[in-house]
Amino acid sequence: MPQPLYKNKRYMPGIDGLRALAVLAVIAYHLNFGWASGGLLGVGIFFVLSGYLITDLIISEFKQTGKIDFKQFWLRRARRLLPALLSMLIVVILWVLLFEHAFIVGLWGNLLSVFFYVSNWWLIYHKVSYFEQFGPPSPLNHLWSLAVEEQFYVVWPLILLFGLRFIKKSQTLLKYVIGAALLSAILMAILYTPNADPSRVYYGTDTRAFSLLIGAALAFIWPSKQLAISLSRAPRFILEVIGLVGLGGVLLLVYFTSQFDAFLYYGGMVLLSIFTLLLVAALAHPSTFIGKLMGWRPLRWIGVRSYGIYLWHFPIIIFTRPPQQNVESSVSLSILQFIAIITIASLSWHFIEEPIRHGALDVWKRQLIRKVSRFAKASMQQKLVIAGASLTLVILFFSMLIPAIQHIGEEQVKKSQTAIFSKTKRAEAASASEKSDDQKETKHAPAKKNKKEKKISVIGDSIMFNVASYIKKTFPKAVVDAKIGRQLTAAGRVIDLMKQENVLADTVVIALGTNGAFSKEQLLELLHKAGDEKHFILINTRVDRPWEAVVNRTLEEVAREHPRTVLIDWKAESADHYTYFDQDGIHLSEEGSKVYAKLIAQAIK
Repeated sequence: MPQPLYKNKRYMPGIDGLRALAVLAVIAYHLNFGWASGGLLGVGIFFVLSGYLITDLIISEFKQTGKIDFKQFWLRRARRLLPALLSMLIVVILWVLLFEHAFIVGLWGNLLSVFFYVSNWWLIYHKVSYFEQFGPPSPLNHLWSLAVEEQFYVVWPLILLFGLRFIKKSQTLLKYVIGAALLSAILMAILYTPNADPSRVYYGTDTRAFSLLIGAALAFIWPSKQLAISLSRAPRFILEVIGLVGLGGVLLLVYFTSQFDAFLYYGGMVLLSIFTLLLVAALAHPSTFIGKLMGWRPLRWIGVRSYGIYLWHFPIIIFTRPPQQNVESSVSLSILQFIAIITIASLSWHFIEEPIRHGALDVWKRQLIRKVSRFAKASMQQKLVIAGASLTLVILFFSMLIPAIQHIGEEQVKKSQTAIFSKTKRAEAASASEKSDDQKETKHAPAKKNKKEKKISVIGDSIMFNVASYIKKTFPKAVVDAKIGRQLTAAGRVIDLMKQENVLADTVVIALGTNGAFSKEQLLELLHKAGDEKHFILINTRVDRPWEAVVNRTLEEVAREHPRTVLIDWKAESADHYTYFDQDGIHLSEEGSKVYAKLIAQAIK
């Protein structure tokens, strides 16, 4: 007969290893590592884990006592989560006030939503994309996932208590949990709009609850306290295989998927949750080899500190990015960022999280009472000195805050004026250059005659604005259609309009991908719409965003497979040429625009 676990023997080292895997995947994703394009799924792993562990804890308590001590439950959560969070927020606020004024404007509303654990809904309401942001994102955007978990911690124990009291059969209650998970997954599929920003379904508690509920469902059928310490060979082998399937599935999804894959929102995240469930089932059992493997000491060390690591990783990455956005993060910078994340999170765990979990708050409270008592007994002169020092600190705080906000306003005006002036000067320069070329045309007429008569159609986004005048210098009959924020999905309408107006040329240049990814099928459909007999020039992109690798890989595949298609490798041509770009690191300077147009001219036969 299998031996039950001892009552207090609940630590599962493999679970900490899984926490490490999840947080490392998220960090790799935010560092824009191409091999972790699906690293955002690490959050889903955390959701499944939370659902399992919290539900397992609540069911165990209810079976032992017949009730759930909500006060103690929520106090434990607060003691575990709040100290590290508040510490991080204080440091981020001070850092922004002192060094990163550009973040101030968008920080305060986000900060308030973080305090009340509703930041995911705040981001949804304000239409803040998780995936398609230009300019620096808020250093607090990653806290949306903590909001989802905390909302679950508040609501789920109440629902679960009701179910445990009034639904006598646990199998019936399990069916309700699975049904709720299915509804959440279906809601994600319904609300997801293909080829559009998926942030609404990515942030939403309603559309992400299935991961938490799938974890909760496992707690009904796999309670940790009732697992045997040892298993016979056959059951253990089956459990090992289940764990390996789960681990392999998780790793494959992290490697092969990205946030732009419709598959993720039509069941892919559910599949990830199921793979995680299988892995958790194996890791929760004390006798499995995979549990010992995932409980490897370095992984366990990271896993124990994973909460602090998750809190700190995003602000550190954001604050240490190169000032020029077109400068790619080097491997050495990524290593330094990772070291900083681990170091600061470890300090937080050692000096803040662990002491508070073990009663440091009571000690600090007694010390504070003694100091207040000592202050009450102090002389009036001493009280005035302390009050004056406190007031000075408050004044200093606001003296940093107000000028910083004013500075932001002034900088935005300057940038706006500079952009207008820059575009005007470029237009003047292009016009003057065209006149000069016209004067010299008689000398070079034979060589340029073909291109002067050549008709081409160009479809692009805002990158093409500054390039258009240089294209028209070489191809006066070119038709250039550019629009800010254009995605490839909108290009089909442009093709239709060009056909209606009879301006769709035999050579079509497509320069899209700056604003988001697209699938191979979507691009092929666009080329087919334009006409299989056309000649196409595709231009890949340089944009320091997670979708860059996806876009460029898709363009390369289509150019390789589709006849009469040429790829201009702008990513390679612009490498280390920082003067090709404006301050945002994405749009082109006058020099970059000339080079871009020249590459197009060279590609056209």
